[in-house]
This record gives sequence, structure tokens and C-alpha cells, in this order.
Amino acid sequence: WKPEYMNSSMLEESSFATLFPKYREQYLREVWGQVTKALKKVGISCELNLIEGSMTVRTTRKTRDPYMIIKARDLIKLLARSIPVEKALQILGDDMNCDIIKIGGLVRNKERFVKRRQRLLGPNGQTLKAIELLTRCYVLVQGNTVAAMGSFKGLKQVRNIVVDCLKKNYHPIYNIKALMIKRELAKDPELANENWERFLPRFRRMNNTSKKAAKEDEKPTTGGSKTSKASKKKKKVYTPFPPAPTPSKIDLQLASGEYFLNEKQRLEQKKQKKKESAEAKNQERGKRRQKSFEAPPEEYESPKKKKLKSEKEKIHNLDELTSKVKLNIKKNKK
Repeated sequence: WKPEYMNSSMLEESSFATLFPKYREQYLREVWGQVTKALKKVGISCELNLIEGSMTVRTTRKTRDPYMIIKARDLIKLLARSIPVEKALQILGDDMNCDIIKIGGLVRNKERFVKRRQRLLGPNGQTLKAIELLTRCYVLVQGNTVAAMGSFKGLKQVRNIVVDCLKKNYHPIYNIKALMIKRELAKDPELANENWERFLPRFRRMNNTSKKAAKEDEKPTTGGSKTSKASKKKKKVYTPFPPAPTPSKIDLQLASGEYFLNEKQRLEQKKQKKKESAEAKNQERGKRRQKSFEAPPEEYESPKKKKLKSEKEKIHNLDELTSKVKLNIKKNKK
């Protein structure tokens, strides 16, 4: 975009505002001078409100590029998502785009979410580095979002990797392998216009196979399937009375007699139970230790077996003697 394309100013003012977390306040104070200088060159004014915790961007009479307000909006969004200023200011260029992927609602269980998010980073951030090299994008995983900067093609690939990892539970390494193969295929001009699916690896889940195998084992082998199913299902005996209620803690104490004891007596009873359980465990441990010192049972050999063994040994000794004699004869001849 060149300022010559639009000589007059815009008719109306447009603005965007975003909130930022409290831990970013100090950093934004230090850096806000660089942001204002960069946006002033493009003809956009910016405001940092520390009371409300927000950043606002507005067009002015000097703005000539109508799309620059969208770029400024993306800039303040990236700054709020912990991206350093040096990287965030690159978004003002025409070739650079950004995508902020929300990953907080993709997984319900918090422990699973943390594990899957850690997969994106990998050991010492190696997986994330591989994604950045293959997609040629800058990627930052922060809290419940993943911020990416790069070309439209690279951003699409990053989004696919992140969604597959967190929502579909596919490890990022599979997508990384596919990207590496595509990268090598793109170098060949003969395969440029062909379909690459035959070259890409097809990964299957191992969990489903075990479940299917278990189901197949359960299926009846004989022809009469209905009879076998009927025999497996046991008919419940009809009773007009409802099931007995589960006894409460007080009911159990009344049955055992603990309910009528004092606190001291209860503590003594608990200590006694602990001692008994500890003694029982010690006895079991002692038995296990003694087993290692027990001599193994000696195998009884019948007289017939002993004779056979002795005969085999004699034959073996005779074979050795004959071989030695033959060797000596050969040496003497020489």
C-alpha cells in the first residue's frame, strides 16, 4: 500500500479496544513508547488505560491505508497475549498475518488439557520449534490461547495442528511428519500437480483395535446366536419389595457398639486396630523373607535314570578319546 492511492482522509473514525491481564501492565508501560511511534508513522493513535486495563486504537485524519486499523487491532491483541514488542510490530507489514486460537474450551478435563497443551511444546520446546520451522510462523502458547504470526498458509497449518492435538487427541509429531513429506514433495516439479495422499502416512489408533478384538471374542462361535445370548442373560427374580437401604455411618457405629463409647475409648480402639494390622503385615513380611532362605526341594532320581546318565557320560568320554587318538596318528604320520 502506498499513501498516493488515497489522497483524502476517512469520513468517519473507527476504533478497537482490548483488555490485557494485570501481569502485562508493567511491560506495556515500558514498551508503549515504541508502539506509539510505530503507529504514528501509519497515522493511527493509541491509548493505554491502566485504570480499566485496556488498550485502544483509533484512526486519525492522517490515516491513508484503510486496512491499517485492522493491523493495529491485531497488534494490541498480540501484546495482550504476551508476545514481545519486536515480534508484535512485524504485524504492521503487508506480508504478515496473525491468528489467535482459543484452546480453553476444546477440552473439558483440566488435567487432560494441561497434558495436551504440553505436547505442543514438547521436551525443551523442541516440538514447538519444529512446528515453527515447517510452517514458517512464530507460535506462542500462553494460557488458554495459542498466538501465531506468519503467512495465511502457515497459519492454517498451525491451526490444524493445534486443533488436532487438543480436540482430536492426535500427537503433533504425526502432523509434523506429514508436513516434512509435503515439503520434500514440493521440490519435485513432476509431482507438483499430482495428488500426494498416497505418499502421506496413515496413522491408526491402537485403542480401537483392542476394543474390537474384545467384542469379537464375546461373539458366539456357534450358529445359534439367539440361544447363546439368551443363555448368557440371567433373568432377575421379581420381588415386590424395594431394595434395602444402605446403612449410614451412625447405623454401622450402633451395630459395632462404637456409638456408645467415649472419645478416649474410640481412640484406644483405633490404636489397637492399627497395632493389629501392623503386626499382621510384619508377620507377612517375615514369611516372605524366610522363603528366600528355604532350600529348594531336591529332585528324586530313580536308579534307572542314574544308570542312563552314567552310560551317556561314558559314551561322551569314549568319543573324546577316539578323536584324540586319531589326531595323534595324523601328527605321527606327518
